[in-house]
Amino acid sequence: MSEESYQRLWDASHVTLQELLDQEQPLLQPVPNRERQSFQYRLSVLYLYYLGLMRRFDTLYDQMVQPQKRLLLRRLLDSVAGRVLELKEEMVRADLCECHCLDRVLQDLKLTPADLQVPIPKYFLLEQTSILKERKLMLAEILASMEPVSSERGFLEMNRTEAIILLQTAERARQGRIRATFVQEIRRQEEWDRKMREGERHELNQDQAVVAVQKVWKGYLQRKHTRQDRQTEMEFIGMLPLPNQVERRGSVSPTTLMEDVRRLQQMEKEEEFQLAVVKTQDALRETEGPDMREKMKEQIREWFIECHALTGRFPEYPDESLGGSYLIFSDKTPEQVKMDLEAYLQESKKKDQDKNKEKEKEKKEKNKGKEEKTKKEGRQLLDVWTSGQGEADVMLQVLPSKFIPLINAGHEEYKNVWKNWQKTIYPDQGFDAEVLRVEKRKEMEKEVRVQVDELMRQELKTLRLAVDLELERPFKAPKKKAGKKAGGKKKEKDLTPDRSVASLFEELVSFGILKKNKTVALKDFVGDCLYLGSILNLANKLSMPSLFDTQQNIALYGVLRLGSQDIHSMAPLIRSILLVGPSGMGKKMLVNAVCTETGANLFDLSPANLKGKYPGKAGVQMMMHLVFKVARLLQPSVIWIGNAEKNFYKKVPKEEKEMDPKRIRKDLTKALRLLNPGDRVLLIGTTNRPQLAEMKGLCQTYERILFMPRPDYASRYVLWKHLLNVQGVQVTQSLDISALAKVSDGYTSGHILQAIRSVLTQRRMLQLSKRPLVASEFLGHLAKLEPVYREEEEALKDWYFNTPLGKKRTKFSEVLDAEEAKLAKEKKRK
Repeated sequence: MSEESYQRLWDASHVTLQELLDQEQPLLQPVPNRERQSFQYRLSVLYLYYLGLMRRFDTLYDQMVQPQKRLLLRRLLDSVAGRVLELKEEMVRADLCECHCLDRVLQDLKLTPADLQVPIPKYFLLEQTSILKERKLMLAEILASMEPVSSERGFLEMNRTEAIILLQTAERARQGRIRATFVQEIRRQEEWDRKMREGERHELNQDQAVVAVQKVWKGYLQRKHTRQDRQTEMEFIGMLPLPNQVERRGSVSPTTLMEDVRRLQQMEKEEEFQLAVVKTQDALRETEGPDMREKMKEQIREWFIECHALTGRFPEYPDESLGGSYLIFSDKTPEQVKMDLEAYLQESKKKDQDKNKEKEKEKKEKNKGKEEKTKKEGRQLLDVWTSGQGEADVMLQVLPSKFIPLINAGHEEYKNVWKNWQKTIYPDQGFDAEVLRVEKRKEMEKEVRVQVDELMRQELKTLRLAVDLELERPFKAPKKKAGKKAGGKKKEKDLTPDRSVASLFEELVSFGILKKNKTVALKDFVGDCLYLGSILNLANKLSMPSLFDTQQNIALYGVLRLGSQDIHSMAPLIRSILLVGPSGMGKKMLVNAVCTETGANLFDLSPANLKGKYPGKAGVQMMMHLVFKVARLLQPSVIWIGNAEKNFYKKVPKEEKEMDPKRIRKDLTKALRLLNPGDRVLLIGTTNRPQLAEMKGLCQTYERILFMPRPDYASRYVLWKHLLNVQGVQVTQSLDISALAKVSDGYTSGHILQAIRSVLTQRRMLQLSKRPLVASEFLGHLAKLEPVYREEEEALKDWYFNTPLGKKRTKFSEVLDAEEAKLAKEKKRK
């Protein structure tokens, strides 16, 4: 695509963005519960449209060359991604479920399941390539120094006689195989000759022989044409891959080459732009800086004189927290500025009083018993889900967004600056010097204003002493209460103030806590979405999440938040995720995928990995301090805990008492509470036996619980097809993928991969051209594996419905069932 094509895409994206911004305001209004379905539908529509916008902005930011446009695109991309995360939170609150059935919305908007895919911005990895390389080199050096020195001789010693015997054995075996093949061919030929002698042979004349040959030949041609037509039809409807796609799978496409070329151009233009920024700042400081400073001083002096003439006293100088002299330059009279300052003080006093009242109310509510709370929750649920009149009927409402103001500001900048930007002036897509000068002039004005404020405060003191003969009257800004800071969090004590990050990094690597993650892309976690989820919801049946839903949740909760500092600092904070599902579902693969997509460090705090490391209470405190300190300093970071239920055992088994799996429980929860917005550290736990853990402690530590049931038919079909393609097998008509997907019901994705690897040996791969794969070859290997039985999955489902979100969902369905029963009784009476 050319630069003009990307510009047209940008223009079309802002048209869509304007429509979405118009739809945001109605969502802030409360909606009665009887309109819950329409409310969920509007949220889903917004969510899908913002996903499409995010995909477009990612393409534009990745491929546009003009550096100033890319700065705006980066802000828009992060803001839209943050809005997607906010809408996801709203959908969870509305649906009371982590997975959402959007098949009906897709059908109404004429979209495909591919539009549900959460795009991962490419800059997550591209803009930190050098940092990742340095970190990988440091990790490789530490691991290499830890490996034992291997002996120089890698082969077993063998004397001359043994070597001769080995060669003779191999040669005799080769000759024997050739001789056996030759004898087999001779016997086959003799058998053929014997059958020809014994069989009755018809004597055909020339015409009969020609007809027989023609029949065979024409039948062969017709069958060949039929196969070709069927192949073409299957390729046309997308059931088989095109031949050129198979051939070009390993080659680099011209589109990819052009994208790489544009990225190189971006780097060149960015260097030119950064040099121009420095030059422009220096030039503005030299030419316009002194004049700007003198004008500000004159305006402030005039304000001093006007205030003294009106009130008889010199005014209070605005504090920096209020904007300093910016209040003076906002085209207001001295009386208006004075009124603003007084109003601000009154508002701050009112806020303090309101906060004190709220704290008293919270204390009173906390002192009430648990029984009263449960009764209130039940009444609230009944009020919410019944269609009564009054205030209880109005419950559904979207929370105010932090990202909408940023999106609005970026949209306005586009309309004012870049919508009608003259492309002919800068055909090489270089920076716009005039736009740069305007931006830097505003920045310099802020810097100069701070300097002028300091000087004019001193000048105001001297004026008061000289004219009014009064001492300084300090501005009484609202006092900040000492004690607890925002959120009531205490600062963590630094147990290693004198140690460098490199030494801490090396220590964690040497103890095996900081590990090298496997390179796995999130798109390799394959699955299909739910196509009948909305029908199940209408029937009041809870649909189970598919593999595709799990992949998207990991992208939203993990990848997008860890990939960008700006997104993480403003998006709804999520510190921890728990993946629950049978073994072999790909939980560890998802952990590695998050690290791969974001370039995050991987810390392994699994109980089995911590056995014998950092013993004692002080050792655990030091270990947790080291892990979270390095994780913050070298963010993004992922802390993985395998078999997470062991940290919260109801009763520790005898064979695991030496390991003491519960020893990090208290320190882990304390460390998690200290994570703030902007700390790109995520705890991911994986478990296949959550029933063994205490529900309260597990749910308090892990904020999001993602359930991963066995793959459904659609996901199994996609899995078989994808895994065979990964192994280098082209799926042909002889291999019935649908039958394999049906037969493999109850097996996990790990089982399917294991069966494929067992069948596709090196010898079998060489025979594929002559003997294509058949579905029956996989059945024997699948039969040897132990499937996930329905009882095991039902036990996991029962546990999931006892989680906080699961309980809300079950209460919701119970209330709906009760309402339906009431309506049915009323109809019968009528």
